[in-house]
Amino acid sequence: MATTVTRRAFLRAGAAGAAATLFGFDLRPAQAQVRTLKIERTTETRSICPYCSVSCGVIIHTLGDRSRNVTGSTVVHVEGDPDSPINRGTLCPKGAALRHNINSEKRLTRVLYRAPGSDRWEEKSWEWALDTIARRLKDTRDRTLRLQDAQGNPCNCLTSVGVLGFSAHDNEAGWLANKVLRTAFGIIPFETQARI
Repeated sequence: MATTVTRRAFLRAGAAGAAATLFGFDLRPAQAQVRTLKIERTTETRSICPYCSVSCGVIIHTLGDRSRNVTGSTVVHVEGDPDSPINRGTLCPKGAALRHNINSEKRLTRVLYRAPGSDRWEEKSWEWALDTIARRLKDTRDRTLRLQDAQGNPCNCLTSVGVLGFSAHDNEAGWLANKVLRTAFGIIPFETQARI
């Protein structure tokens, strides 16, 4: 003959079993070992996601000894910045995976140069790279700058050099880049990654 258990009897038995289990143990050691968050001892750095033109705000959490020029800092977490008016704390899958891009062993952190006609890359210093870029830009500008158009109007046009800007800068940085590139250098072809 089958015994029927009422709902009330089942709840009473469950409550009695839970009470017997809880009252039989000392919970103080377990409560003392409360798990800490992985970002508890990290340094927060606010930045902008580099992937697209939306320019979502991100908070990057790093572990390290906070010394300048230290190479031991590790990115442990990336989250959306809730104070950013653009994304309000949300991130797309690419932005949420930004930590893996930063910590990747394949990330390029040094200057590699391949001379024209060469079949191998050479490692160069950052100073060499900046000096080389500045020298080549100056030589090209001196050689190809047009001071007048076909009608004789002053134009200050340098169309032999193009600049591809990044998509994650704000309006102020875009305005400044336009002023420097177009007014100071005369470079007309200026585009950003977001529009390509």
